[in-house]
Amino acid sequence: MPKLEGIKRVLILGSGAVRIGQAGEFDYSGSQALKAMKEEGIETVLVNPNIATIQTDPGFAEKVYLLPLVPNYIERVIEREKPDGILLSFGGQTALNCGVELAKSGVLDKHNVKVLGTPIRAIEITEDRELFRNAMGEAGVKVLKSATASSIAGALKIAEGIGYPIMVRVAYTLGGQGSGVAYNKDDLEEIVSRGLAQSMISQVLIEQYVGKWKEIEYEVVRDSMDNCITVCNMENFDPMGIHTGESIVVAPSQTLTNKEYHTLREASIRVIRYLGIVGECNIQYALDPKSLDFYAVEVNARLSRSSALASKATGYPLAYIAAKLAIGYTLPELTNKVTGITTACFEPALDYLVVKIPRWDLQKFINVNRHIGTQMKSVGEAMAIGRCFEEAIQKAIRMLDIGAVGLVGNVDEVKPEPLDHIKYLLSNPTDERIFKVVKAIKRELSIDEIYSLTGIDKWFLYKIQNIIKMEERLKNLNLDDSQELERILKKAKQLGFSDEQIANCLNTSENEIRSLRKRFKILPVIKQIDTLAAEWPAQTNYLYATYGGEEDDIILYNCTST
Repeated sequence: MPKLEGIKRVLILGSGAVRIGQAGEFDYSGSQALKAMKEEGIETVLVNPNIATIQTDPGFAEKVYLLPLVPNYIERVIEREKPDGILLSFGGQTALNCGVELAKSGVLDKHNVKVLGTPIRAIEITEDRELFRNAMGEAGVKVLKSATASSIAGALKIAEGIGYPIMVRVAYTLGGQGSGVAYNKDDLEEIVSRGLAQSMISQVLIEQYVGKWKEIEYEVVRDSMDNCITVCNMENFDPMGIHTGESIVVAPSQTLTNKEYHTLREASIRVIRYLGIVGECNIQYALDPKSLDFYAVEVNARLSRSSALASKATGYPLAYIAAKLAIGYTLPELTNKVTGITTACFEPALDYLVVKIPRWDLQKFINVNRHIGTQMKSVGEAMAIGRCFEEAIQKAIRMLDIGAVGLVGNVDEVKPEPLDHIKYLLSNPTDERIFKVVKAIKRELSIDEIYSLTGIDKWFLYKIQNIIKMEERLKNLNLDDSQELERILKKAKQLGFSDEQIANCLNTSENEIRSLRKRFKILPVIKQIDTLAAEWPAQTNYLYATYGGEEDDIILYNCTST
């Protein structure tokens, strides 16, 4: 169907200032939305006070207002620009909250501004904890035992019925702001007091705590004609109890059975249809690692940090497609920009693995608490693509720019640390958790014991152990045995070891390792992301380098392999 008639000018709300707990992923989604509108000949008016963004560049929107994202300022822009519609899903929680306030106060109706895409009622259901709990029950998806409270006394009464520990979630906040796990009455009073102050509607959810269950996410897209697809599913390396923005995330999921995957996928489609989402949403689940029992934890009726990851991981332009759906297009009508042939109604298939790892700058703050949990402290993230988990995780760690050459082979690894302290940090994680897992394995803690302390799936722990075993093999390598040297070097490169990292293990120079590698013709190949696992040729140069392949996917001109 053609785009909605009468929509000639659209107001887009940005995400406001970049701050801890709210980073630049919304710049990506807002920029994509502006691009999608421009293609349709629709004028765009952007409100975003952050000048350090792509979307505020004059070439993106016809009008840019560097104003605070609060209702009274937005109403003044509406009065001046007279937009026909407004997009709320592309500026994170800030834009969403502002849009809901504009609708509730009657500003949008007063000026005949149509909410495009996901309706206000769906947003309210996903953000109001009581409405969300009821909606999930009607959609046939279980939620954890919980109840809402608007006072400390009410929260304490609910907790008595559920039993400690208790998870506290806050309505209308971003990045887990104000949330926390209460192990006793004193904890609960402190967390609820903080949460009520930070909630737009002074509401918290007192919820059963399922720490160490798996946390799984699905990115789902729906159009106004009820066509639905799941674009990407992601598995958190860390279990429940660690905010997904604080966790290493892997796409696609690696430890789910086929039944688990499809059970959660079917539930996701059921939820998005029930809510009436038009565009994109992110659904988070808690999955019992010992059974098929699962619960819906949260639905974000907007683009999120996970959406940005999913879009980059799959090559599927989530924000761009969501913007097109918001103005009336359907999924079968839109073309997949990567293949240039298939429609946007094809679910992506990946023949590679993506790892996202958060970046913290906690050392910049005096007396900071380095422990991570339900509130997001990370200020950004790095994403790496590889043919196996070992390769991708080591690439991602190097990209953090924290001085680490990889998961192993780092200078500070030789610093002694008491085993009891390592165990404590495994149970009470900090931003250095993955490096503590490495130390634990090197101190010969069993995989079972590390799993018990962390809740990290054993599959991931064994993959980390593979990297450590390769480090040991490199350190014991006989440089005079040319055949063995070639074999081990090739395997190390496939597991994501850099030349510098290998050199550290062999007590030699990076240049020496690079020369050896080239002599053995151990060279990277360039692979292409096509979104459909090579079933269709790709039309875009979305590429990654890997040692886990035999030939390039594209023709390289005037290029010297390194």
